Amino acid sequence: MKGAIKTGFSFGLTSGIITTLGLMVGLYSGTHSKLVVIGAIITIAIADALSDAFGIHISEETKTKNHQNVWLATLSTFFFKFLFAITFIIPLLLFQLQTAVIVSVIYGLTLLGTFSYMIGRKNPWKAVIEHILIGLVVIIITFFIGKLVNRIFG
Repeated sequence: MKGAIKTGFSFGLTSGIITTLGLMVGLYSGTHSKLVVIGAIITIAIADALSDAFGIHISEETKTKNHQNVWLATLSTFFFKFLFAITFIIPLLLFQLQTAVIVSVIYGLTLLGTFSYMIGRKNPWKAVIEHILIGLVVIIITFFIGKLVNRIFG
């Protein structure tokens, strides 16, 4: 049972951070609208958490016959993905949009780096660097996609 919760936590944290940061940065660079970013975070916190939980559910069903563990992984994935995604609204409520995005990037990468260090086995700093770089790639790509979408359709 502990493994099922660990699956939900690790997947929910990682996906919640990376997906929400990508969404925030892309929408910020494309719209500069706090309302759009807040609405998108709420939407992704619900829709993507449900989608990811369903994905974990199917994945766990292929690995184990323990129905209780399957549902524990499913529910913990939804809970943690929703929880981590929705926390990104806090900076938006406290700061102007540009500052909130910067604070969110720092917050998200710090959480991701801390978790990566905790799970890193032989060389935890390698895991931290690898995972932070992946996060930064997502942030950079979504920033430029937002700019491109704004240029083409704005």
